[in-house]
Amino acid sequence: MTPSTQPNQPAPAGLRVAIVTGGSRGIGRAVSQQLARDGLAVVVNYARDAASAEDTVAAITGAGGRAVAVQADVADEKEVAALFDRAEAEYGGVDVVVNAAGRMTLSTVADLDLAALDAMHRTNIRGTFVVAQQAARRLRAGGSLVTFSTSVVGTQFPEYGAYVASKAAVEGMTLILARELRGRDVTVNTVAPGPTATDLFLDGKTPEQIDRLSKIPPLERLGRPEDIAEVVAFLSGPAGHWVNGQVLRANGGLV
Repeated sequence: MTPSTQPNQPAPAGLRVAIVTGGSRGIGRAVSQQLARDGLAVVVNYARDAASAEDTVAAITGAGGRAVAVQADVADEKEVAALFDRAEAEYGGVDVVVNAAGRMTLSTVADLDLAALDAMHRTNIRGTFVVAQQAARRLRAGGSLVTFSTSVVGTQFPEYGAYVASKAAVEGMTLILARELRGRDVTVNTVAPGPTATDLFLDGKTPEQIDRLSKIPPLERLGRPEDIAEVVAFLSGPAGHWVNGQVLRANGGLV
C-alpha cells in the first residue's frame, strides 16, 4: 500500500473522519469533495490511479479541507486494515466509511467471460464485505457506513446480469449488518444510483444509448456525481442518522 505524499495535518479535537474507497474518480471523487466541504477529513482511497487520487486531495486541500490519498485493494483484507490504520494514525479515528469502489462488466449471461465475472465479484462483493468488516469493527459511535448498489437491481436491464448479482449481494447485507451493530449508534445504508454521468457508466455506450437512457427517468436527464454525493452526505451526517438499514434508490424516478 502506497501512502500519499501529502504531509500530515494536525487533527483538532472533534474532527470527523471519512474513508472513501474509490474516492479519486466519478461518484467517489464527488463524495470525497462533498464530505470535505461538510468539514470532514477525508482519506481518499484508490486502487491504481495515484494521479487522480492526488488531484482529488489537492482539490480538497486547496479549498481549505483536510485529505490524504491512500492506495489499497478493497478486496485485500490486509491492505484494507492498513487503510483504516492510516486513517486512525492520521486523524485519530474513523466516523464515516463510504465504499464507492466498484467494477462493472456488461454482457449477456450466455456470453460473459467468467474471468470478468470473478474480477467483478471480487471487487463488488468481497471488496464490500472486507470494507464493511473493518467498518463494523472500527467506526466510532455516531458513525455511518454507506455502500453502493445500483438501481438496475430493480430495472433488470439485459446485459447487467452479473453486475446486478454482485450488487444484490450488497443490498442483502445492508439490514443484516445494521442489526448486527445494535447498540453501537452506527448506521448502515446503501445508495443505489440510476444512470449517472461517470466514466464507469459512459464507457462503451454510444451517444444514442446515452441519450435514450437519459430520457428514461421522469426528470429526463442523467444523474450527476454531485447528486449522489449529496445523498451520501445526508446519510452519513447527523441529519440522516435516523435512516438505518435502508437501500435508497437515487435515480430521478427511474424505478
